[in-house]
Amino acid sequence: MRLRVEFTTEPFDLDEAPAHALVAREVIEGAQLDAVDVGPFGNTAEGGSDAVLSAVDALLRRALEAGATRISLQLNVVGEGDAR
Repeated sequence: MRLRVEFTTEPFDLDEAPAHALVAREVIEGAQLDAVDVGPFGNTAEGGSDAVLSAVDALLRRALEAGATRISLQLNVVGEGDAR
């Protein structure tokens, strides 16, 4: 099964990326995922279910430890023909 995760961390800082956002991006970019797109206001990653779920666990734990006060997350099952 393939999964797609979309997430943001808060609080936002428009002048400089906060530590929790940098940590979350580091976790996602370091995971064994196929498609990773990080941006200033949202991040998306896709891959096999085990890899995505492990990455989500790590990003939740590490972002909270780094000062996130809110993490918005959406997780979808994607099929072969789904658009990214």
